[in-house]
Amino acid sequence: MPLWVLLSVMAAAAQTARTAGQKHLAGSMSSWSATWVRFLFGLPFVVGYLLVASESRVEAMPAVHATFLMWCAGTAAAQIAATVLLVHLFSLRNFAVGTSYARTEAFLTAVVGFLFFAEAIDAAGWIAIIISVAGVVLISLARQGVSGWALIRSGLNRPAGVGVLSGLGFALASLFLRRASLSLGDVDFLTTASMTLVTVVTMQTAVLGAYILATRFGELKAILSAWKACVFVGLTSAIGSAGWFTAMTIERAAYVKALGQIEFVFAIAVSTLIFRERSTARELVGMCLVAVGIVVLLLFAE
Repeated sequence: MPLWVLLSVMAAAAQTARTAGQKHLAGSMSSWSATWVRFLFGLPFVVGYLLVASESRVEAMPAVHATFLMWCAGTAAAQIAATVLLVHLFSLRNFAVGTSYARTEAFLTAVVGFLFFAEAIDAAGWIAIIISVAGVVLISLARQGVSGWALIRSGLNRPAGVGVLSGLGFALASLFLRRASLSLGDVDFLTTASMTLVTVVTMQTAVLGAYILATRFGELKAILSAWKACVFVGLTSAIGSAGWFTAMTIERAAYVKALGQIEFVFAIAVSTLIFRERSTARELVGMCLVAVGIVVLLLFAE
């Protein structure tokens, strides 16, 4: 099995755990602080990943240059903007519609990558991406009690627009980080991926940290009080990000994102096995579509 596949599955599993941890933290602090915790407590772990990845390296580390920093800054900004838009959806009346449209992230990654980043995708790849995205949207609709017709009728309203912009932000972040890693021009993908990860997380920690200190200084006490949960979120975030960054250095971002849809199957499995919640028929159909899309991607896409 290709390494990028294993890394993507690992990243999806870690991201599921991280999301559960952030939901726990959301009860004692704002979404902004819960997001910052992901970067702040994850930074030591990603630095550790860089040290381990480059430990046996004989050659000098790749030189950091302006183009690399530009792509890293773009990755950091796009991911923060996408997260802010996703958080903003909570304040809108039709949150369910918006988040359903945000699930088109994998499809948007493929389209933008094909149009502007010369990421060639064959017919089987497009079919796999469309099937898996359809499955994720169906799961989202089932969980939020929205019908397909309601989603179509609401396609031009504000929540839908915010959702698409959020998905586009995450898509751009994926494409930017791949460009950043590849711009280092080194054949050692572990080194370039870990260097990119450390640079991006450092930027995000600094930018969000400045905002938190300026506007939500009082929440530092809540962060310190919940340090164990914060360490868990930081660790799982670092594992997930290391998997995504490395996989996207090896393989096209669109294919990694399509395979990453398995995260939603993991999420349903957690809710069923741990929280004893029963899956609906639409959720089961959605999971089957995600599985079919992944099978098509792995067996037929080139």
